Amino acid sequence: MKRTRGRVVHVESLAELDRRLAAGATRLGSWRLHRLDLVGRAAALAAYDVRGTTFLGCSFAPGEADALVAAGALVLPTVGSSPLDVYRPHLYTADELYDRTPYPRSLDARAYAWAQRVPGRDDSLAAALHDHAIDDALTRFVSGRRIAGVMGGHAAQRGEPGYADAARLGRALGGSLVVATGGGPGAMEAANLGARLADLDASALDQALVALAEVPSYRPSVDDWLACARAAVAGLPEPHATLGVPTWHYGHEPPNVFATTIAKYVGNAVREAVLLEICNAGIVVLPGAAGTVQEVFQDACENYYAEETSIAPMVLVGRTYWTDTYPAWPLLESLARGRAMQDHVHLVDTVDEAAALLTA
Repeated sequence: MKRTRGRVVHVESLAELDRRLAAGATRLGSWRLHRLDLVGRAAALAAYDVRGTTFLGCSFAPGEADALVAAGALVLPTVGSSPLDVYRPHLYTADELYDRTPYPRSLDARAYAWAQRVPGRDDSLAAALHDHAIDDALTRFVSGRRIAGVMGGHAAQRGEPGYADAARLGRALGGSLVVATGGGPGAMEAANLGARLADLDASALDQALVALAEVPSYRPSVDDWLACARAAVAGLPEPHATLGVPTWHYGHEPPNVFATTIAKYVGNAVREAVLLEICNAGIVVLPGAAGTVQEVFQDACENYYAEETSIAPMVLVGRTYWTDTYPAWPLLESLARGRAMQDHVHLVDTVDEAAALLTA
């Protein structure tokens, strides 16, 4: 949640800065100013009490930052050539990531291009600082919430039965839980869609699914895929909260717009661990390939060693899929046998059964 009042205030636009100064602020010690162009304005700011004020990635004319430091402020410079705000105080929205069109001009695409370069020291530092900031913001978001994870493949396309099943699962879970996914396309997009519409009649989801089928995939055009998604939910009431946790490691898979809050990481390993860790109400695993299988056993490892009161349920959907196509279930069942997790791992045939287990 973005802090706009109270002990610490984050200022992220010049308009907000001017408004607060005009309102009579005199001591700016608790202020955190993010990525503002303050060229020519440092002298005016120095007229205020800036002891303890933090300037994060702001721009100054030569000598202005030194004057603020001398007055007691903390000035942290932009790190490397990253297009990301490495000090950001809150999670992303889809509108922030898709801030420009066409897609290659957007923040999401620019960040992906930057993340794929061979990193220098400053780039590595920028990535670490950014992901640390996302960790902090995500911790605040999940506090006091019951989070249910939905894991599944990115390959499910709009209009397919598997996509519709994932959407119905998201809606069933979203009525009482916050649904978290990997934030990408496919089953992840579908689950975020269903959760987003959890407060509405089932017909709203049915209509959205029909509309989305017009553009099944983000290939060949991410822009068409995004426009179709936005049109499918345009005019609907306030969405139910739902979370996406994607990564620029897989930046060729664009984040879906149905997650109302997006915790996007540069590093994939941290992102995968965090996604499973926050799912305190359990996870549902839909059919997927290598990445999904990895998530099954990464979560199984957590439950295998967990203290018995902190085990989160695991539900695999699709008996034939998880026993024959990718036989993860026999191994998972063997791992659980005799452990505290034994009664918390389940294999079911339908998303309705899975939702019932997590919402019971």
